[in-house]
Amino acid sequence: MADVQTASPLPTEPGVPRKRRLWRPMLIMLALVLVIVAIIVAVKFVQISALIAQSKQPLPAAVVTAMLVPYADWQPSVTAVGSMKAVRGVDVTTEVGGIVRTLGFTPGQEVAAQALLVQLNADSDIAQLHSLEATADLAGIVLKRDKAQLAVNAISQAQVDTDTADLKAKLAAVEQQRALVAKKTIRAPFAGRIGITRVNPGQYLNPGDKIATLQTFDPIYIDFTVPQTQLEAIAIGQGVSVTADGLSKQTFTGRISTVDTQFDSATRNVTVEATVENPRQSLVPGMFARAVVNSGAPQRYLTVPQTSVTYNPYGTTVFIATSSKNDKGEEVLSAQQTFIKTGPARGDQVAIVSGVKEGDLLITSGQMKLKNGSPVKVDNSAAPLNDPAPTPQEH
Repeated sequence: MADVQTASPLPTEPGVPRKRRLWRPMLIMLALVLVIVAIIVAVKFVQISALIAQSKQPLPAAVVTAMLVPYADWQPSVTAVGSMKAVRGVDVTTEVGGIVRTLGFTPGQEVAAQALLVQLNADSDIAQLHSLEATADLAGIVLKRDKAQLAVNAISQAQVDTDTADLKAKLAAVEQQRALVAKKTIRAPFAGRIGITRVNPGQYLNPGDKIATLQTFDPIYIDFTVPQTQLEAIAIGQGVSVTADGLSKQTFTGRISTVDTQFDSATRNVTVEATVENPRQSLVPGMFARAVVNSGAPQRYLTVPQTSVTYNPYGTTVFIATSSKNDKGEEVLSAQQTFIKTGPARGDQVAIVSGVKEGDLLITSGQMKLKNGSPVKVDNSAAPLNDPAPTPQEH
C-alpha cells in the first residue's frame, strides 16, 4: 500500500501566535488609509478656509455713470422722413421735330411764365402758312362774288353753300398750320428755375426729346408716410417743421395740405403731403428731409437716456443707485434692479411712466456688469448722450 504524503505546515516564527501574524498587514494598510484621508481632509479644510476668507472681503465697486431723474416737458409729435417735391415741375419737351435755331435761357436761371426757351427752325412752315392764307383769301373772294350772283339768281344756292364750306376748310388749314408754326417756339409753361440742358443750336430734336427740367421752388412740397396707428395725430392744416441733411442750421415751416385717400396694403402706411415755405430756395426737389408734426398739448414725463434702460424677455428694467452704510460707518452706493414701464421716445431720451420717481439716482451706463446689491462708484466723465434732438456727429 502506497505511502500518503501530507502537506507540511506553514513556517512559523518561534514565540509568535499565528493569529497575530495574520492581522499585522491589515493594520498597516488601515493605518495608511487613515493617513491619506487625514491629508485630504486637511487640504480641503485649507481650501475652504481660503474661500471663506476671500468671500468676506468686500467686492470692488463697479464704475458707472448716473443721473438724478428729472421731469421734462414733451411736445407730442409725429416724426417721419420724406422727399421734397416741386409744387410744379415738368420736363420741357417739344411736340414737333425740328432743328434748334436759338436757346432763350441759361441753365440754372429763373425764367418767367411764357418766356422763350427754344426756337426751332420754322421757315418752311411759315411759307406753307402764307400759301394757305392766300388760298383762304381766294376762297373768301369767290364766296363773296357768288353771293352777289345769287342775289340776281345767276347761280344756285348749292354753289354758295359749296363756296362757304370750301372757305371754312381753307381757314381751318390755315389755323392748323399756324398752330404748327407756334409749336416751333417752345415757351415756359410757368415761372420757375430751369435746369441743365444738353440741347445746342443746330441740333435736331425729335418729338418728345427732353430739353430741360423746369421747377417751382417756393413753396415746395414734402411727401412722407405715417403708420396707421398715428393717423389720428395728423390733420389738414397742422404745422410741420422740416429739416434736411446739409442744412442742419435751418428749419423750415409749413402746413399739412393733403392726406392720401388710401393706405399702402403692404406697409399699412399713408402718404401725407405738406406745403413748406422755401423763400431762399434752399430745399430742392428730390432732397431727403425729416418732418415733425406737432400734435396735442405738451406732456410732462420723467425723462432718462435710452442707454439706462435694459429690455429683457421678462420685462424692462433699470438700476437705481441707493445709499447705505457699511460696517465701518462709511456711506456706500449699491445697485438695485427695478422693473419699469416706458412711454414715448425722442432722440436719445425715453419717458418712464412707472417704476421710477423724480430724484432717484439712475445708473445710465455700465449696468451690464451689475446685479442686485453690487457696489458702484459714479464717474460721469463719460456720460451717455441725452439729447432730445440729436444730429449726426462727424469727427
